[in-house]
Amino acid sequence: MAETALSESVVGVPDVWRLRARGCWAEAAALLAPHCADDPGAALRRAEILIEGCFYHLDGWAEAEDALRVAEALAGTDEERGAAASERGYLAYGATLHSVRDRADEARSAFGRSAALLSPGSPGRPLLDFRRGLVAENIAGNPAAARAAYRRAHAGAVAHGDAFLTSFTWRHLAGLAAAEGDMAEARHGFAESLRLRVSLGHLVGTAPALLSLAEVSPDEEATPLRAEAARLFTLLGAIPLWLTPSFPT
Repeated sequence: MAETALSESVVGVPDVWRLRARGCWAEAAALLAPHCADDPGAALRRAEILIEGCFYHLDGWAEAEDALRVAEALAGTDEERGAAASERGYLAYGATLHSVRDRADEARSAFGRSAALLSPGSPGRPLLDFRRGLVAENIAGNPAAARAAYRRAHAGAVAHGDAFLTSFTWRHLAGLAAAEGDMAEARHGFAESLRLRVSLGHLVGTAPALLSLAEVSPDEEATPLRAEAARLFTLLGAIPLWLTPSFPT
């Protein structure tokens, strides 16, 4: 698989994206596996997919770690090494966030390496900014730093035409707005995030987006949003797992 094939769209190879968007991370990773022995782009994308799956399943950390080591070993340019370091930081952040193991220092260190390797105009820079915002918000407890990082990530994602990342930056900026009581800004951000996820066919990310919008909407609007979120959650086999408390049986 040529490197150019890996960038056919903002979300990657179409077949891989369709599986990933439906929560089939193992199957998406399997499509890339035959190309990972000598293609840094394929190896990095496979690691990225498996790491993402950990956040939804709250499992699979060891397999994701193995895939990331392969990507790190194959990385030969600053761009590739910087992207792999960003994934290293994100995996460490996830393990910390979900109480698998405290790897906060590793996350910060890896993101620092990534920042040193990725050029200011790199397509990977907005994602790195977003992930540093996650650490600021959810580990350091610094919403001001998180907002600044999310805004940089948002501007960069829009500039690079990365609709997938933009759906996340809208969502997290809206979450900060809601925490500060700015419900109008929160509704706008959550609605934009939902719109982008629906337009991309990101099914596994749609239920969380629906619930977030419901939480800042009037009751008459919130009820159908929650019903649709519950339908999708059931359809996808109770994924993402962290939404389970929102749908008591």
